[in-house]
Amino acid sequence: MRHRYSPYFSSIQLIVDLIVINLAFLGALWLRFAWIAKGVLPVSQLHYTIFLLVYNLTWIFLVLIFKPYNYARHNVNLNTLLSKFFKITLIHLTVVIAFWVFVKGYYYSRGHLILSTGIMIVLGVSWRVLATYFIKQYRLLGYNKRNYIIIGYGELSETIKNYYDLNPEIGYVFKGYFDQKAVGNNIYPFSEDMTGLEEFIMDEQIDHIYLCQPYLTNETIQALIQLGEKHKLKVMIQIDFRGFLTNEATIEYHDYLPLINVATKAFSNVRNEVLKRAFDLTFSLLVVIIGAPVFIIIAILVKLTSKGPVFFIQERSGRWGKPFKIIKFRSMVPDSDKIAERHSKGDNDQRITKFGRFLRKTRLDELPQFFNVIAGDMSIVGPRPLARYDVDMLMKESPTKFKRVLTIKPGITSIGQVKVGYTDSPEESVKRLNYDLLYVDNPSLKTDLWLIARTILVVLQRKGR
Repeated sequence: MRHRYSPYFSSIQLIVDLIVINLAFLGALWLRFAWIAKGVLPVSQLHYTIFLLVYNLTWIFLVLIFKPYNYARHNVNLNTLLSKFFKITLIHLTVVIAFWVFVKGYYYSRGHLILSTGIMIVLGVSWRVLATYFIKQYRLLGYNKRNYIIIGYGELSETIKNYYDLNPEIGYVFKGYFDQKAVGNNIYPFSEDMTGLEEFIMDEQIDHIYLCQPYLTNETIQALIQLGEKHKLKVMIQIDFRGFLTNEATIEYHDYLPLINVATKAFSNVRNEVLKRAFDLTFSLLVVIIGAPVFIIIAILVKLTSKGPVFFIQERSGRWGKPFKIIKFRSMVPDSDKIAERHSKGDNDQRITKFGRFLRKTRLDELPQFFNVIAGDMSIVGPRPLARYDVDMLMKESPTKFKRVLTIKPGITSIGQVKVGYTDSPEESVKRLNYDLLYVDNPSLKTDLWLIARTILVVLQRKGR
């Protein structure tokens, strides 16, 4: 019962695509000729039967060569499905045209070929969109799950769990940490003979086991691999690449020996830095220029609804810990940090002004930070810039993680800001930090655009916190 669906996915996709191909081919015949001759083709039906056979055999042949239905479970998303579909469709069309040229196309209609390709693309894209949505909802309802455990407990092992927690549509269910030394705190110990671990695997129907290499000996890893082979489990080994993956590290093979080449030269990431800076500067200038009337209106309303300055200016920690002055529209009464605790207590915080509550809900209080971006102190997307007391707290709670966050510029919005928002406790600050680390490990323009879109949605829905 453990793998009751996955082995059939490739076969199902092939069958559906063959149905799509035949429907497209026959549908194009009907659209091209039915209204002309009342269903009687002006060409020999035998030749179109041969053409249909070529259509199907070509697709099957290409599937065997390029294997477009083979991908890891975590890569089953719309982008992957569509990119592979368009690739094989283009190759399929090329082969079919080559066949057309070979037989000199005496018996076939050019319009039919165009129509059949168009219908095939529409139907192929449509069923992939529906299938992706169905699989996502199906797994969110609790079906088609994969149970996994993490062996070897430490800071690195938490990143695996965080990934699957952030992507529940993948359908992975966490069943526990295991470690040879750790006890309690939801971390199960296991002995050298692995009797208890083996019983747990069978009782909980574990599908995957993740081995965190830094916390395990080579002998233990070998024994766990053998255990995985015995129970037909998928075994993944996590290596600690932190600290140099952002340096554009590459793997080189000296004969059979793999070596990691770390780019340590200055400005090794200059291309990415320039692209991100160009995007930040262009986007920020557009916001400031086009949104100037909004800036002015908000400034006037801040001044009219409460006494004090329009802007809130505070020293924050930037990249590599360099301090800078952040600017925001004031949403609290003046000298609020002298009245009560420094952290906001959410909607119940009496220091927040009436108009300030609206600004925080819509995140409009963050708008002046685009001037920080233009000045080069911040980026549009990046970890939240923190005040000194937050820096001290996080250096105490999670120093290693916080030092990694300091390697890139802070941003107006981030994964942590979208998922958690403003924090009012050390626990929430650490939670937001864990989310921001996901961006630190995988920064990209695509992620920036996605987070900007999510932030705009938060603004429109007034779900800021």
